[in-house]
Amino acid sequence: MKVELADNVLTISGEKKAEKEEKNDDRYIVERSYGAFARSIELPDGVDPENIKASMGKGVLTLTVPKPAVNQPEAKKIEVKAAA
Repeated sequence: MKVELADNVLTISGEKKAEKEEKNDDRYIVERSYGAFARSIELPDGVDPENIKASMGKGVLTLTVPKPAVNQPEAKKIEVKAAA
């Protein structure tokens, strides 16, 4: 399994292999399957690539991507003047 980040695009790729073997008195069967996969996800602007974490447990890949900081517009005070 491979996880890469380039140009704000997170790409997960890997290979899946399986083999099944069956032996009986009069026959011998071997089945093999193979498949490659890749998924790409564009991340929102502002994500810090240094804080992305990946872990694998019991065949499950877990990616943690922290939310980007939200830029709050500064409140501007407007003075209200009394009419003459």
